[in-house]
Amino acid sequence: MPPSDPTNRTADRPLGPTLRRFLPYLWPSDAPGMKLRVTGAMLLVVASKLVQVYGAPFALQGAVDGMAGVPRSPASLVILLVIGYAAARFGSTLFDNLRNTVFESVGQEATRRLAAQVFRHLHDLSLRFHLERRTGAVTKVVERGTKSIDTMLYFLLFNIAPTVLELSLVLGIFWVKFGWPLVAATVVMVVVYIWFTRKVTDWRAALRERMNDLDTGAVAHAVDSLLNFETVKYFGAEDREAKRYDAAMGAYAKAAVRSENSLAWLNVGQGAITNLMLGGGMAFVVWGWAQGRFSAGDVVLVSTLLAQLFRPLDLLGMVYRTIRQGVIDMGAMFDLVDTPSEVVDAPDAQPLVVDRGLLRFEDVRFGYDADRLILKGITLDIPAGATVAVVGPSGAGKSTLARLLYRFYDLTDGRVTIDGQDIAKVTQASLRRAIGIVPQDTVLFNDTIGYNIAYGREGASEAEIHAAARGAAIAGFIEGQSDGYDTRVGERGLKLSGGEKQRVAIARTLLKNPPILILDEATSALDSRTEADIMATLHAIERGRTTIVIAHRLSTIVHADKIVVLEAGRVVEQGTHAELLRADGTYAELWARQANERREALVDG
Repeated sequence: MPPSDPTNRTADRPLGPTLRRFLPYLWPSDAPGMKLRVTGAMLLVVASKLVQVYGAPFALQGAVDGMAGVPRSPASLVILLVIGYAAARFGSTLFDNLRNTVFESVGQEATRRLAAQVFRHLHDLSLRFHLERRTGAVTKVVERGTKSIDTMLYFLLFNIAPTVLELSLVLGIFWVKFGWPLVAATVVMVVVYIWFTRKVTDWRAALRERMNDLDTGAVAHAVDSLLNFETVKYFGAEDREAKRYDAAMGAYAKAAVRSENSLAWLNVGQGAITNLMLGGGMAFVVWGWAQGRFSAGDVVLVSTLLAQLFRPLDLLGMVYRTIRQGVIDMGAMFDLVDTPSEVVDAPDAQPLVVDRGLLRFEDVRFGYDADRLILKGITLDIPAGATVAVVGPSGAGKSTLARLLYRFYDLTDGRVTIDGQDIAKVTQASLRRAIGIVPQDTVLFNDTIGYNIAYGREGASEAEIHAAARGAAIAGFIEGQSDGYDTRVGERGLKLSGGEKQRVAIARTLLKNPPILILDEATSALDSRTEADIMATLHAIERGRTTIVIAHRLSTIVHADKIVVLEAGRVVEQGTHAELLRADGTYAELWARQANERREALVDG
């Protein structure tokens, strides 16, 4: 069974394991320059806190004591201390911004490395993974995960860590100058502050989630109602819809008021705790001053140190909420990285060597689900250089053969060989280099025609691209466009017609020049005239290649060297077009039915 969908995991995750997964990207063994920048940034963090804790507060304390002392200190000394106080404040700001400058490239490089690994892994995952997941959800996981990295790094390295360092320095100063009572009071204040902030933040998160759900519901109802405005008018339900929408908006308004009011409670609670500590600490120092133990400047020192400590603590609620969400987002992205590939190369896999292009399916059994087989013992030989058509009703397993030949899935039983080499024992890259496909639904990149043709082979020259376009009989169309090969094709190639898209796909495959070719109902979505033109091109590129033609319209494969009829996952007939008609079996029945449908269409036309 495939792994559970990582895009659906939203439960709280532990911080430690997630950060341990990310540290190698932040401290890569192959990038000493990044390590040097990280070290430099952390040294600047320490320098900033040392200046902030020991420079500014003590300079201000000295200035106050100099002015209040008996006798007073010289005015020049007090002026120097005041200038030192301002210089220390500026130094702290300078070090913080230098730290950001030094570290910015580190965060971006770490994000780039991780994002590139996730993107590469997504392409390595099996077709089953991509069919069972919503592409938008997967890309959103990657987007959120990469965006959370920068935020997480900033808060952890430049908010949490410096705050812990600053708290340690402040407690050391309090212990030396004021004794254990002020140290104990500060520790209690910080513990109570953190506990209160976490509890209220969790409560607020639940309120905000409820508010967002109600907002989404109200918008969804409004859109649904407006999209069905005719139905609303049919039943005269305008007032009913207005009342429902008003009720939904009323519920949202109540939830929004509660959410916003909860912020006031958080701010009031945090302010009460910090100002209680500030008042108590200053009162303690004033009491000591009255006893002759402390100076007037010590009151300023305690006030300054506590005020500086409160600033990062004031952001604790946002930091906690951001880090918790970042852990969830990063964890979901790491789940993608941990999703195993269903189809992997064998440990001793060798490159595929195609001498002739002889294909053989030997008793192949396969099902997309373990309890429902699609192919039930297919044995089929496709001679080198021959064109073999595979036909049958929908669900017979025709396109499944192509997917198995590309090894998008592993077989349930049996084996597939190319020139005697089991495709399960060769490298996937070499296998897919040897096969070209013109699919039923041609999807192009939202780029130029030239780019889409060149995608067939990396490094192809401009002359080779033009030659492939001529071989696919689309060069005239391209050269007739104002931008030529630089003409953009739009999302999924929607600026081109079905026939034009098909010819681009043919040109792309011609450029690849594979020894084995698959035509998977390449003309099923085209009109008869366009189909006839495309078929002439396809017949030309089949020559000299081992070709599998998967077809619904039997008129397109009468030229095949062999026609194989599948039904319910088994080969029921095989032979040439004439042989199968003479056999008067399943193929003859399908041929007669389609011939009758063509006659009826002509009559109706």
